[in-house]
Amino acid sequence: MFSKILVPFDGSSSAEEAIRIAAELAKLTDAEMVLLTVYRHHSMLEASFSMVRPSEPGNMDEIMRKHAQEVAEHGKAVAREAGAPKVRAFIKSGPPARTIVAWARDKDVDLIVLGSRGLGSVEGYLLGSVSHKVTGLAKCPVLVV
Repeated sequence: MFSKILVPFDGSSSAEEAIRIAAELAKLTDAEMVLLTVYRHHSMLEASFSMVRPSEPGNMDEIMRKHAQEVAEHGKAVAREAGAPKVRAFIKSGPPARTIVAWARDKDVDLIVLGSRGLGSVEGYLLGSVSHKVTGLAKCPVLVV
């Protein structure tokens, strides 16, 4: 039925629940689970308005990438705890919904399982804006948890 299940993971409780459900599906179908944590690129203008102290400016993209890596590793631990037979985690920079859909297309994903509400802002109150966009753009089935 499914051989590769993509779970976009942002660290939210909704995304953790999506991992648990995807792990159950993966066990039933012996599918590989792929977790994808997407972080947004910060322009120099955005970086200039950041909360980074001037004495320790840092590179915002590097800070975001490192945080995304930590989130992805946490997601992998949740998946293993839920009994996922095969799980890998990746990080990628870009606009979340389009990056998720492109990843799914490029990696021949059979199913996307994602949380209904992530860590985003108030937009998309009833159904998160990312989950809403993914359901509209994806060519494979999408399960919103």
